[in-house]
Amino acid sequence: MVLVWRSGTSPSQVAFRHIVYYTKAWRHLTPPPLFFPSSEQTRPQDSIPLQNSEPAMAKPQVVVAPVLMSKLSANAPEFYPSGYSNYTESYEDGCEDYPTLSEYVQDFLNHLTEQPGSFETEIDQFAETLNGWVTTDDAVQELVELVYQQATSIPNFSYMGARLCNYLSHHLTISSQSGNFRQLLLQRCRTEYELRDQAAKGDEATRKRFHAFVLFLGELYLKLEIKGTNGQVTRADILQAGLRELLNALFSNPVDDNLICAVKLLKLTGSVLEDAWKEKGKTDMEEVIQRIENVVLDAHCSRDVKQMLLKLVELRSSNWGRVHVTSTYREATPENDPNYFMNEPTFYTSDGVPFTAADPDYQEKYQELLEREDFFPDYEENGTDLSGAGDPYLDDIDDEMDPEIEEAYEKFCLESERKQKQ
Repeated sequence: MVLVWRSGTSPSQVAFRHIVYYTKAWRHLTPPPLFFPSSEQTRPQDSIPLQNSEPAMAKPQVVVAPVLMSKLSANAPEFYPSGYSNYTESYEDGCEDYPTLSEYVQDFLNHLTEQPGSFETEIDQFAETLNGWVTTDDAVQELVELVYQQATSIPNFSYMGARLCNYLSHHLTISSQSGNFRQLLLQRCRTEYELRDQAAKGDEATRKRFHAFVLFLGELYLKLEIKGTNGQVTRADILQAGLRELLNALFSNPVDDNLICAVKLLKLTGSVLEDAWKEKGKTDMEEVIQRIENVVLDAHCSRDVKQMLLKLVELRSSNWGRVHVTSTYREATPENDPNYFMNEPTFYTSDGVPFTAADPDYQEKYQELLEREDFFPDYEENGTDLSGAGDPYLDDIDDEMDPEIEEAYEKFCLESERKQKQ
């Protein structure tokens, strides 16, 4: 059939007639057979007779997809990505993989040094393993020596070492003939304490080891808890007396590093020591402050160290920074605020020694840090030196003003000049 486009007939009318024509023609066509898999064949007896002359659509048959059998098992071992190291497995499994006690303990101490946040989660298992391994007097002595050496030789491990000592003193069940863990630890500290005068006068390496011992003893005084018979928790008085004598040894040899160590010790323990001395009616802190003032006047220490000592005196006069008196606001400076350096960040030298803005050689160490880290390198990207001329970002900046802005600026200048003449 051919449709003729008569004159006066619009294209939309012709399109509509095409749709009507093909719709009527489609009704007289036999629908194509549906596709079924070769295993599914229609049978003549399954067909339904038609009631009218128009052919009917065959009923669709649902093909069920085969079910795949999974090889996953609930009893399969845990999956770990490649390169993942489950460090805690060695401690959870005990000490079977370690031939000696020293290797096991040293590995755990190194782990705490690198990841101090794991202390809370792994210390229980560590103590439980030690209780099954440390069964002789020599083993207890070896354990004490390992912890002591780690706490006094590794920078910034004195705090963690004191926490570890406090935990082991309460959770190790073994008690040798020489004493328990806490008693053996205090005996080891006493051995070093008795050499205080020689160490304070020794060479630089000897003084450095002595200072590490002094700061560890300060941390131990704050962290080591002694439980009385009635359950009351107190600090070790023997450590309190020892710190007092260590301060005397440091001030008796007023070289710069000895005085800096004394300042760090008093910043760490000064408030606690003063409270303990006041409870006993002692005036030891006044004597220490007087000793500091004499050192500032008489000692031949550097100017920066004297400033540190004076700032410590101011800190103590403000109750060690624990009480803030309300006063008229003024900008904090190192001269008027004893807590000026309290919240300063801590940096580390290439040897791992911490330093802050309060240290006398801060500028020199910080410059060395910048040179080592190379925070501001002059590098090239795609052949362009970004530190000098040819910067692609700076080249895109147009110094000329937009025409509208330039016109508005000229009007503003003319209006300002006219107002000035009036």
